[in-house]
This record gives sequence, structure tokens and C-alpha cells, in this order.
Amino acid sequence: MTDVTDATAAAPVKAVDSSATARLLAEAAGRIDAPDVVLAMSRGGVRTVHTGGSAEPGPVARERLHYELGSASKPFAGLLLARLVAQGRVRYEDRAADLLAPGLPVHPSVRRITLRHLLTHTSGLPGLPADFYPQAVPRWSTDPYGNYPADRVVRAFLRARPRHRPGTRWHYSNFAVSVLGHTLAAATGTPWEVLLHQQVLAPLGLEATLLRPGPDGTDATGHRRDGTPLPALDTGGFTAAGALRSSPLDLLTFLEAHVGGASGSPTDPSLAAALTEVTRPVLRRGWRHAHTHTLTWFQHPTPYGPVLFHAGGTLGQQAFLGFRPGTGLAVAATATRRVHRADTFVATAYGLLTETP
Repeated sequence: MTDVTDATAAAPVKAVDSSATARLLAEAAGRIDAPDVVLAMSRGGVRTVHTGGSAEPGPVARERLHYELGSASKPFAGLLLARLVAQGRVRYEDRAADLLAPGLPVHPSVRRITLRHLLTHTSGLPGLPADFYPQAVPRWSTDPYGNYPADRVVRAFLRARPRHRPGTRWHYSNFAVSVLGHTLAAATGTPWEVLLHQQVLAPLGLEATLLRPGPDGTDATGHRRDGTPLPALDTGGFTAAGALRSSPLDLLTFLEAHVGGASGSPTDPSLAAALTEVTRPVLRRGWRHAHTHTLTWFQHPTPYGPVLFHAGGTLGQQAFLGFRPGTGLAVAATATRRVHRADTFVATAYGLLTETP
């Protein structure tokens, strides 16, 4: 892992051909096998949405259903942290253990873990706590997280023995981002759900983005690979890492805020600063440090400029979020089938983002 401070220059915004975009999305949706599929694109603030899938449409339009985002929830957590930093309420270099349990003896490596380490997957923590698996395996395909509540996540963090010195290696960790959520709640004296709503969801007008199932009939139903429907996912104490549900239309609004689309630039200085901060590359990771990462987005180069993206999957649903800074292009995609080896969902959504002029 290495620090990085530069990025590829973005391409200029081009005129939008909405009919061509509609054909592009329809063709892409045909490559995705799922009961419900939504591909949504915003180009210079002009939105195009294609819905489809193998199931019969329900009473609520697919683009207005709430879909489980899984790990695509993490960019929301990252924007929240960036805004709290811009407001001066916390600092990236604040130590999580000091905020969660002041004065409690912890392992020296745990003491060194900062908020930045937790968000950027450089804390040295494993993907999930070691004691998570014995209770999760018997319910792995139905409810692996529900019996692991918030206080248990915090206790597991405070007694952890990180594998690597914080800040030295990148290792994707739902555990770490979940700890970040609990730490910010402790630091501000505000429950995570309230904090996220106050700082991110309400200011951006994301009324269809929730941390729990919505009213009956408004949530998309996930499916196993064989098509068997699944109940709504309970993320237990891992809320910040993967609990959000959102409509594709709300997801476009969230992404447009990052590229300055239809919703325009936020007037609040701290939110505007946070949106800028989360797009800034901060480290390189992977083989020969070939991959760039911002505070919360993966970043790849393309002929049209850098793309920032994040995907997520739950037991029976998938989501993809991505945009090209400075070009006005954003893509949100959802599907209601569990990811599998031959799955084309992420590759298809990524291609819309990286191959569209």
C-alpha cells in the first residue's frame, strides 16, 4: 500500500442522446439474469432508467423499490465521516479506541487504529471478527449477521489483535467499517441511524434510502441462485458496513451529488467539502500497487477519465454504484439474485461506466 495524490484528468462533458442511452441500457439488462434488474444512468443530469428481469412486475415500479445495498452502503459511511471532519467534530487521525472506550487497556496495535484506517481498510483487522463464524455458519444462507449485535462488534474490536500494523497493508474489512459506525455514534452521542440521516440522507434528499425494511410492498425481494426468495437481511451490529436499502432513483441522486448532476452542488460548505474529499485518491493497493483507492471508492483509469465505484451483495441481492468525476456520468444498478461465479451483473454495470463515451 502506498499513498497517492494525483488522478487522471477527466474528459469533458458531452451532449446526451437519451434514445441511444436507452438502447444501451436495454442491451445491457439483457445480459443479466435476475428476477428484477434496474440499470439507471445519469449523463449531465439527464436520467435514463431501464427495468426488467424474469419476474412479473409488482404493484410498485422496480425503480422505486428499496434494494439491499450490502457493501455499496460504505460510500455513505465515508461521506458521513468526511462531513463530520469538515465540521470539526472528529478528525481522521482520531483513535477509535479512545472514542469508544477511553482509558480501557487495549492491544497497542488497536490503540493505533484511527478513523482513517477503519474507513480505508488499512486497520489490520480481519474481514469479520474471529468469533463471528461459529454462530454464523449454521445460518450462513439465511441470517448470518442477525445474532451478532453492536455491543459484540465493539467488544471484538477492543480485544482484537490486528494482523498487521495499522496503515501498512490494505485488507477489505466489514468489521472495520462497522467499528467506524459505532465509533462515530459514540463520538457524537448520536445513534448511527440518526446521524446518517441528519448528515447525509436528509441533506441530499434521499427519502427512499433506509436502514431497515420499508412499508409492506416497498422492498425488493432477494433470491438465491436457484430463484428461491429470501427474507430481508438483518445485518446485526454491522450496520455501517452494509445495512442500507435504497431505490435506484435515490442512488442516482446520491451519485449526482458527487458529479454535480441534476441536484446541483450542495450549498452547505461542509457537505460540499466532504463530497470533494471522498473523491480524492489517498492510497494505492494490490499487486505492484496498481489499484487506487479514495477514502471510500475504488478508482480505475479509463480512456474517458478515472471512474470511482463500489459494488455490494447480500444473500439475495446486488448493487453497483459508480461515476466519472467531472464528466456528469453516473451509473446505479440493482438486481435481485445472489452473486455466483458466472454472474454478469457487476461486469455489465462496470462496463456501462467505463465504456460509455
